[in-house]
Amino acid sequence: MGEFELIERYFRRPVVRNVLGVGDDCALLQPRAGQQLAVSTDLLVEGRHFLSTVDPARLGHKSLAVNLSDLAACGAEPLAFTLSLSLPQVDETWLAGFARGLFALAEAHGCELVGGDTTRGPLTVGITVFGEVPAGQALLRSGARAGDDIWVSGTLGDARLALEAFRGTQSVPAPVFELARQRMELPAPRVALGMALRGIASAAVDISDGLCGDLGHVLARSGVGARVEAELARPLLAAAREGLVLPPEQQLALVMAGGDDYELVFTAPAAQRDAVAAAGRAGATPVTRIGTIEAEPGLRMVDAQGRVRDAAYASFDHFR
Repeated sequence: MGEFELIERYFRRPVVRNVLGVGDDCALLQPRAGQQLAVSTDLLVEGRHFLSTVDPARLGHKSLAVNLSDLAACGAEPLAFTLSLSLPQVDETWLAGFARGLFALAEAHGCELVGGDTTRGPLTVGITVFGEVPAGQALLRSGARAGDDIWVSGTLGDARLALEAFRGTQSVPAPVFELARQRMELPAPRVALGMALRGIASAAVDISDGLCGDLGHVLARSGVGARVEAELARPLLAAAREGLVLPPEQQLALVMAGGDDYELVFTAPAAQRDAVAAAGRAGATPVTRIGTIEAEPGLRMVDAQGRVRDAAYASFDHFR
């Protein structure tokens, strides 16, 4: 099978909202009146971002999900995406599964494939996603202010727990492993929550490389610091809620620096707590308050008595 037959068979689909999609030199997108385009791109490399044994349908899902998560962090509604795919060989069974997982998530979010490229090479998936957000209403990393609450969506740390189980460094009972593996391979982008937080959240970022590092991006862009309460953050590990017993420090490390969660960490004025709770309900996503933004730079972890803990967490780095 050649390149163009591959595209025709697995990736050409009818389009609705854009002017021109797959099959020409460019896709032509037309945002609605009063909307800005939100654009993000991610690259997933076999052995670096996903295991070679992953089910292709799950890889198709995750490849798009990590990009939709960026739109969620900006409060944007998905519009369209492009796909660049490097393949060691043409494997029709693999392609069918990958396309099935990819398009199931795309259809769930009304996001259309409008172009891309394919070539022979190491297995690599590159997606660029386009969304719409009302002009001036995008959630940014730069709006956090001293006194704001710090919130997290969903649960954290389980994807890293699954990775450690795959590596053989962590023993996990089968039912808990399946839960953690689903969090690793089938992340749920919090698009509805991000849209519901427009006008409520003061800053937001998606958690891809670990809570500590990604919250740090907000602090740096906003010129502030933060206090995170260990007793509020530690229970965010879903596996612990399912009965997995881990040392408290290991549990907290998974939450703070595990990565691959694709949840949102966001800030909002304390006066907006009811509105944040309502946004969580609107987005069908639990939200948890874990700390406070402070004027003093830096990220501080405190215990139940408010004492600063001597702990350092390192987030994922693509070049280490």
